Amino acid sequence: MNTPGYSAAVVAKAEAGGVHGTELAALRRRLRQLGEQHAGLLPGEDLEPLADLPHLDELPSPSPGQARDVLDRLVIVKLNGGLGTSMGLEGPKSVLEVKPGANFLDVLARQVLALRERHGARLPLVLMNSAITRDPSLKVLDHYGDLSAPGVPRDFLQGREPKIRASDFEPVRWPADPDLEWCPPGHGDIYPALAASGTLDALLGAGLCYAFVSNSDNLGALADVRIAAWLAAEQVPFALEAVRGTPADRKGGHLACYQGQLVLRETAQVPDGDDSFTDVERWRWYNTNNIWIDLRALKDLQAADPAAPDLPLIVNRKTVDPRDPDSTPVIQLESAMGAAIGSIPGARAVHVPRSRFAPVKTTNDLLVVRSDAYELTSDGEMRPSFDGQEPVVTLDEEYYKLLPDFEQRFPDGAPSLRRCHRFEVEGDVTFGADVVAVGDVLVTGPRQIPDGEVLGEGN
Repeated sequence: MNTPGYSAAVVAKAEAGGVHGTELAALRRRLRQLGEQHAGLLPGEDLEPLADLPHLDELPSPSPGQARDVLDRLVIVKLNGGLGTSMGLEGPKSVLEVKPGANFLDVLARQVLALRERHGARLPLVLMNSAITRDPSLKVLDHYGDLSAPGVPRDFLQGREPKIRASDFEPVRWPADPDLEWCPPGHGDIYPALAASGTLDALLGAGLCYAFVSNSDNLGALADVRIAAWLAAEQVPFALEAVRGTPADRKGGHLACYQGQLVLRETAQVPDGDDSFTDVERWRWYNTNNIWIDLRALKDLQAADPAAPDLPLIVNRKTVDPRDPDSTPVIQLESAMGAAIGSIPGARAVHVPRSRFAPVKTTNDLLVVRSDAYELTSDGEMRPSFDGQEPVVTLDEEYYKLLPDFEQRFPDGAPSLRRCHRFEVEGDVTFGADVVAVGDVLVTGPRQIPDGEVLGEGN
């Protein structure tokens, strides 16, 4: 296959569509990587597990003055481009209700305002939106006053790139809906998007030296002043928060060593037939997608290489219309922002408690967060209230994958899960009010669970 030919066609379409600067440089790098043999794959047999990581509780707590100083130089950036299509949503996932009267953005705003009041720091909030999520998300945050700071934008847009036809690597055409010819380049796009949008320069110009970046659907990702102070004191250019793996870590990525280098392996980088990814005892440390960046170090990296940091390729195979499995097969060239740990000199990882990793990717996750397994405090903290390990929920996809179907079967809210370890539903089951699950629970349908039913413990 003539690599320069297909690359030129993809780049030409990207340029015509407004992709420029650092984002275009990053696209060119991914296209070069695509031409490599076994592009984007990391077989488990080539990796070695990591030793212990420093724990968050081992980091010293700064004095009130030190805390205020470092937080005054910190910006909170939330990845907010997701539409929740895996749950059947068409708008921003971040406006989905997670507790009565509160969506993801409501919780986030409460967290930021509480931290500001506690430490007397600016601590601006910036969203990385998509064109679809921008207006409805900013409208939610309008209710909380100015969460930004002078000279700092409220948001910036993630990049986009052409989808590539899987058969010949040419840009796909889809006249029925030309918007479907484009896709975001994964959350590793945050680095070129910060620069291309002018946001990186704006943040540095406002005296903001550090960024705490996390997904808007991870309600446990509060800015911890101990990590911020550690970043500043030890001049760490990049840090990734990792948790000890559990059977619940069915997605995301794990840390490992590859040829002596620290790497992050995502699901899409696992070759077919390689079942090593879910071996949580071997890999131990799993990515939370909570990262900390020294913005000055990022600026220096991009001055030397506009496509920096150098991230490994993730080849995501889909159809051009994700709702139509018979539409043209395509590949999306993506990267993961946490993978920068393998290319930024001096990058570190830190072991954090599971409470900092509560993402909502599926209705399984949503049921846990909506239940009493998590308590939402007045300052926006999503506090775990379960006994021991977080409950692992598995709902029958035929009946619960899409949000309308899910909510139809839990019309009176989630069951109590704080004393539940595993909650599995097979078949069509509708749950009444005040249902309690205890221990390991398997419910099979069709069935109607009456109000107040206790499931598990021999019941």
